[in-house]
Amino acid sequence: MTTSPRPVTELSADEARRIALRAQGLLGAPDRRGGVRGVLRHLGAVQLDTISVLARSHELVPYARLGAVDRRTVEAAYWGPGPGTAPAARPHAFEYWSHAACVLPIEEWPHFAFRRRAYRARPHWNHELPDGAYDQVVKQLRAEGPLTATELGGAKRTSEWWDWSSAKVAVERALMYGEVVCVERRGWKRVYDLAERAVPAELLHDTLDDTECLRRLVALAGRALGVGTRADLADYHRLRNEQVDAVIADSGLVPVTVAGWSRPAWADPVALATPPRGRHRTTLLSPFDSLVWERARTERIFGFTHRLEAYVPRQKRIHGYFAMPVLAGGHLVGRVDPGREGRTLVARQVTLDGRRAVPAVAGALVEAAGWVGCTGVRVERVDAPELREPLTRELAALLA
Repeated sequence: MTTSPRPVTELSADEARRIALRAQGLLGAPDRRGGVRGVLRHLGAVQLDTISVLARSHELVPYARLGAVDRRTVEAAYWGPGPGTAPAARPHAFEYWSHAACVLPIEEWPHFAFRRRAYRARPHWNHELPDGAYDQVVKQLRAEGPLTATELGGAKRTSEWWDWSSAKVAVERALMYGEVVCVERRGWKRVYDLAERAVPAELLHDTLDDTECLRRLVALAGRALGVGTRADLADYHRLRNEQVDAVIADSGLVPVTVAGWSRPAWADPVALATPPRGRHRTTLLSPFDSLVWERARTERIFGFTHRLEAYVPRQKRIHGYFAMPVLAGGHLVGRVDPGREGRTLVARQVTLDGRRAVPAVAGALVEAAGWVGCTGVRVERVDAPELREPLTRELAALLA
């Protein structure tokens, strides 16, 4: 890494935390008029994941910022047509590889040209593709319109999840190349269409060179994070550190120091212009929420160690299958591993940061229960047994 420029200001750890919360839409009045689409534009990327406990992660992200937004509204906001486009065409968003598989604003299509070019230049693939299979998929989409992999000829050759059919391999390759776009999820299956139909003409190009693509994505990451280290900025869209280094000076972000951070940092100048004030959200967070998806940053900002344990053997889990951090008062005050049994939200395991966290965790559970149509909350296990009774009493009062 080259020598860092002189910082323009020094931030306290508390200032950095509040800047990060506001940048992520979790401090201050929520943007009701912008709605789910406003959340997506503001964050720049919303991660997708197959796990659904209370709801899928891409639904939990706007819920955390807006409250009990209707889940059908969330899907329509992501995949419905954008302003000024023909009905049932030109979605507001597209799915592509960013931090992981993410929903991205359609306006960002040009800025992922560097990644599409890299995929096209890739020398090998994990799946073999028979001659003609790629062209056949493109031809079928052109003739028949949006289709799932199953409709294109089958997603799998066998029951094994990794054993893709040639049609699935071909359409996924076309998606990575940018010839095909995922225009919605239907029953969690990707629905594919040709990019030439789905992406507005003014955006359908790869004319930006790699440097400009990276500059734009680093700037967007800085805006979404508020303040972050080079590693934070790189992780947001899964760039390499050297890619960030190459464009950071021209990104518009300004160098700062943060008390207690061992690495140099950069901040969005807009985030520095006014002190971050306003109402804090109290909410359950998806483990894939961009506020907490990078473990080292979460530990640095909140002093909170978080790990998704869904893929950890049951006997080795500490906090539960899908432990969701609880945000309250601008701090992470506990975890809840939720489940549902009929119309009851079940808190299978609860971890609390002391007795003072009880009201916030109870409130977050009751609000989440109402959002997913549950009328009751049951607590199964509290890591600190002496807090179980205060928590159940608080829940009973809120549900009365």
